[in-house]
Amino acid sequence: MDANQPKRAVITASDSGIGKSSAIRLARDGFDVGVTWHRDEDGARDTARQVEELGRRSVVAQLDVTSFEEAGDTIERLSGDLGGLDALVNNAGGAPTHPFLEWPLADFRQALDLNLTGAFVCAQRAARLMVEAGNGGRIINVTSVHEHIPLPGAAGYCAGKGGLGLLTKVMALELAERGITVNAVAPGEIATAMTGNEDVDPGSVERPALPARRPGHADEIAAAVSFLASPDARYTNGASLVVDGGLMLTAAQFNAEVKPS
Repeated sequence: MDANQPKRAVITASDSGIGKSSAIRLARDGFDVGVTWHRDEDGARDTARQVEELGRRSVVAQLDVTSFEEAGDTIERLSGDLGGLDALVNNAGGAPTHPFLEWPLADFRQALDLNLTGAFVCAQRAARLMVEAGNGGRIINVTSVHEHIPLPGAAGYCAGKGGLGLLTKVMALELAERGITVNAVAPGEIATAMTGNEDVDPGSVERPALPARRPGHADEIAAAVSFLASPDARYTNGASLVVDGGLMLTAAQFNAEVKPS
């Protein structure tokens, strides 16, 4: 993606949290932005307003990534409204928690649809549009630190994010020759609605078990998204950029504290 080309991005679930911060950061970086929402239209309109206050263009659409055919069509429509597509940020995700022995099959399937299949559908449609345009592009999948490490009670979420992590690598291999890079950002605990800390200063929340001692801010994930969408990341492909305040390091700390029997 040439730094001098017009830049257009679509971000799923950009009505709040990481998606909203990513939309605003990419607008600051010179992107026009396609903003999507599932239930919170007011939040999406506020994102669009902030994008436009930065001098960039925005278009807004409702998007349910689990309505697969409609989801792909929405990505294509937003691309058309923006005049092209240079970056897709697959941000939609989430799932309930249950003990493994009690996970309802319907909830498990829904978790996979939301975190994996929906991302596949949006990425495939975006990649086809990028290939047709012939200018390359960026696809950035927001996974989770639980792409890499398990979380008790989160079988559906971990399966979906873990699958998306490996899908990212397959896409990176196959799309590289088309000038499209595909990478993941794997957040740890971020102060958003999903973690029960929306609109909270992360510095005011104590997390003694984390090396960073606090949750992350959505803007800190947006910074990673911004890098992967930039020309500076042209040699970064198939990577998972973990932004977790050192959460994954705590496994080593635990191992050091466990005494052999």
